[in-house]
Amino acid sequence: MKVSRYISSRQKSCQQCSNSKTKCDRKQGRCTRCTQRNLSCVYPRSNPSESTRLESSISDGGTFVSTSRPDASFPGPNSDLSINAESTNPTLPEHIVDTQTIINDAGSVMSSIPSISTPESRLLRHLGSSSLGEVPEKPDIFNFSRLDLICPINVDDISNRWLNPYISGAEPAIKKYPATVTRFIYRVLKSYAAVAARGRATLPFIHPTQMKEPRTHLATCLSLVRISVNPLPGSEDAAVIVLQREMENIAKEHTNYDDMSLLAAFQAYLIYTMILFFRLSQGTSPFFRGAMMTLQEVASLSSRRGLVCTADAAHTRPRWEEWIVAEAKRRTLYVMYLFDSVLSAHENLPTFLGTELRGLPAPSNKSLWQACSRSDWEKEYNIFLAEWTEKSLTIDELWPIPPELADVDIVRKRRRIDQWLENVDEFGTMIFAVTGCTHGC
Repeated sequence: MKVSRYISSRQKSCQQCSNSKTKCDRKQGRCTRCTQRNLSCVYPRSNPSESTRLESSISDGGTFVSTSRPDASFPGPNSDLSINAESTNPTLPEHIVDTQTIINDAGSVMSSIPSISTPESRLLRHLGSSSLGEVPEKPDIFNFSRLDLICPINVDDISNRWLNPYISGAEPAIKKYPATVTRFIYRVLKSYAAVAARGRATLPFIHPTQMKEPRTHLATCLSLVRISVNPLPGSEDAAVIVLQREMENIAKEHTNYDDMSLLAAFQAYLIYTMILFFRLSQGTSPFFRGAMMTLQEVASLSSRRGLVCTADAAHTRPRWEEWIVAEAKRRTLYVMYLFDSVLSAHENLPTFLGTELRGLPAPSNKSLWQACSRSDWEKEYNIFLAEWTEKSLTIDELWPIPPELADVDIVRKRRRIDQWLENVDEFGTMIFAVTGCTHGC
């Protein structure tokens, strides 16, 4: 343990004035400042023979750190916590000292533990691990190269989806949304456009780890779309031109992107189209019609790179990076299909069931999507594998019940849907609301 450089303390001010970094007049008995504030006025003392010991106690009622030090004198446990007028930091009773002092005295290398001024939730988390002698987890390092993904569907049907209203014989795949469901989808997607424009939260089809990647089309998009918030009269056209220019750049370059960059471009292009439609009233412009065709082309190419983790086929756990990309792609794809339904209803065109998506997993559960670290995600995925001994729920299980399906299979299907609903996030809830009210699954 590191020994103090000086046998006797060189501190001349009382402990209260020293903590607040104010001048102490060192009056006999109690200094003027402590007298005015009714504080316990004590001065440092030295006792080299006294050993330093460190005690950490965590209880349900709160977290505190107690220590006995050779260079300090401490009042009783009934001392009050007060806020000094001259300092933004709280003055603590001397039996509670800041975490950084404890680290220095103990010779600890865990410099990541915050000071006592850290918010309580973070302090509890850090002290909880340090009190057990554990080293805090290092920040996760992501490697999105060499992703082992497969595409189990025909992605050409995605890029050609805009042709469905003009192809004869497509009537069996037509789905009829109730008017209330169409309005529900419209309002939800409109809120997504508002969330992107105002930057208040992360969209439910963008994984939080993607927000840490700078200099991507997605990062550029989330910055540019803010120009759609309360635009000045007459400036809407300028905002449209700026967004269209970025969309044209994606359309020209997307074939050269790697998997992660292509996903970001796909998400950015989808957000641009929703901003143009919901916030800048460009739904009937010639550019917008061409943009929807480009969006489906970008979606098709991104899907071709893989929509499902290869490890899923063997019922094993994939890499976190693989799962993030696959799940974010599928969620973005589902949003694009809902947006396509809104546009079809807006133009009085039939809405078609996305049969080409058959077999893709339904949106994942909340615990997996919101996991904050690799270790947390791996634990949750192990639980997921244990609970879903069969294949996980697929998106087509939320579609209409086939007439030839036996009663026992219908019961099994509904049991699987109930299990899936136990831990879905708001995105999964929205998907179920749409499919349940439309198909009665």
